[in-house]
Amino acid sequence: MSSSNDFRDEGLLIPENMIMMYAQGAFPMADETGKISWYMPDLRTIIPINEFNIPRSLKKYLSSALFEYQFDQSTLEIIRNCAGRDSTWISEKLIEAYGGLIKSGHLHSVGVFFNNELVGGLYGVTFRGAFFGESMFSKVTQASKCALVKLIERLREKNFVLLDVQYQTGHLKMFGAKEIPFDHFTRLLTEAYGKDVYFG
Repeated sequence: MSSSNDFRDEGLLIPENMIMMYAQGAFPMADETGKISWYMPDLRTIIPINEFNIPRSLKKYLSSALFEYQFDQSTLEIIRNCAGRDSTWISEKLIEAYGGLIKSGHLHSVGVFFNNELVGGLYGVTFRGAFFGESMFSKVTQASKCALVKLIERLREKNFVLLDVQYQTGHLKMFGAKEIPFDHFTRLLTEAYGKDVYFG
């Protein structure tokens, strides 16, 4: 993981500067002390929007699940659920900063509801044709995976170019996530920024 101490200025947490950092390919994380740094890994993980895979078992589950899905509703609640773990990089200061991105129209969410209760979801930051996935959570089986499917369907419908998921995990690999060099990632960013699209 690569990072820079030059990226620890508190001023980077205002919405305009956060978007500038995301646009360069950086993303923020807080350490155990609450200090927020911006990271630009040499390898970046993406899910190809038009080539993503839905595992067979999940397809079957999606067809029968009694979930309801909402976009950009209960977004702060989704973020707080993502942060609600024993160890988290989502600090209170970062949650406050995300609030500014919500108001500026650059942070979006997918919520999964069952019997009107939030049981899963995810959120991320958008800039033109790029969606920078940040975190997801699940209170019931498969809820976060269902949220990811709904996200990808939304991005494809809206003609987004790039879905960045930062780091590879087994959970993401089953959807076709792949690691690419940072120079390849920056080329995809340039392509994405040529798109005048909107998540909402």
